[in-house]
Amino acid sequence: MYALVDAISFYASCEKVFDPLIRNRPVVVLTNNDGCICAVCPIGRRLGIPKFKPYFQIKHFLAKHNVVIRSSNYELYADLSEKMMNVIGRFCDNQYVYSIDESFLQFKKYNHIINDWHKYGHEIRRAVWQETRLPVGVGFGSTPTLAKAANHAAKKLPGYNGVAIVDDAASRKEVLSKMTVTDVWGIGSRLGKRLNVLGIVTAWDLANQSPKIMRSQFSVLVERTVNELNGIVCLNWDDVKQPKKEIFSTRSFGQRVNESHHLKTALVSHGVIVARKLRQQHSRVKKLAIFAASSPHDENYYNKSIMCEFPVATDNTLNIANAISTAFDSIYASGVNFYRCGVGAIELENSHFQQHDLFSLNEDNPELMLCYDGINHRYGNDTLQLAAQGRIEKWHMRREFLSPSFTSKWRDIPKIRC
Repeated sequence: MYALVDAISFYASCEKVFDPLIRNRPVVVLTNNDGCICAVCPIGRRLGIPKFKPYFQIKHFLAKHNVVIRSSNYELYADLSEKMMNVIGRFCDNQYVYSIDESFLQFKKYNHIINDWHKYGHEIRRAVWQETRLPVGVGFGSTPTLAKAANHAAKKLPGYNGVAIVDDAASRKEVLSKMTVTDVWGIGSRLGKRLNVLGIVTAWDLANQSPKIMRSQFSVLVERTVNELNGIVCLNWDDVKQPKKEIFSTRSFGQRVNESHHLKTALVSHGVIVARKLRQQHSRVKKLAIFAASSPHDENYYNKSIMCEFPVATDNTLNIANAISTAFDSIYASGVNFYRCGVGAIELENSHFQQHDLFSLNEDNPELMLCYDGINHRYGNDTLQLAAQGRIEKWHMRREFLSPSFTSKWRDIPKIRC
């Protein structure tokens, strides 16, 4: 048996953990630079607040309904996520953290221990709520895809109250018939439109297709999805989350940037983030994209990108920062009010199967990067940073509605007056 435990409106729920005054009020969380709405709590959803709507277009509506606005507080969310995952992990013998708010669980030989999965699901929900004050939905299924479908039912279909189980033919038909085909894990909107053309509208329609025909018309991934919907396990943890084929770090500025050293520190900082993510998934970059642009709504729109190719693929932060510094003069233009910039690793190699160059020295220093990552992991990102990243706040993102970092900064620790 598999389970997927997923927090309900995770970002918005995190904002309510340390602030009881807003627990019964609608709460929305904004994206970087307070641009769009990225999370809406269930109370806010009942008001019809849409996700991904630009904040400036809806702020009068939010004010009219006394909605609480919050900027994204990633430090708080990461800490609460770790606490939530630790609680969830106690209920199984194999846990796979899929994202900041989702975790797969696998239960081997638990049928001799657990007689009532529905009751067990509510025990998980109760424990997470008591220890973290975060609401979660729990879906059980005989495959990871069915567990994901059950979680969808637990959170969004009426009558399940936070826990759903899909472990036989009757429960599969009941849940899958109420899901659109794009609600199925791995079926995106483009693929969903192609399936709709063939008359495959619901998840149940997809489950009744021939796996071999789906493979011939689409891909082996769709074939596996059809098998999983019919209770045949095809995915393992490596398939659930494969290494990314491209890694980008890009962001618009909190305010326009027109000075060269400000833009350079921003680009180097993005390069540092890309290098860290490369090492986390054991990849190296062969080809790096560096770009900066003004706003497309500006007159004389400016957009410049440079492609850097390394003789030997690297994951070394210093090598990537040097490449950015070398390319910078080709990107920067005086007089331009830059709106955004970024760095992208677009051609990756696996660190375990690296092709070396006979005539080029490998300048990577894995021991140095291991020490560098270890310090930053223990004391927080950017505790140890390159001098080229600077300490300039001007280009950092705008977060006017930021809540305190209750668990990660001494000055923000909650105070209780008795």
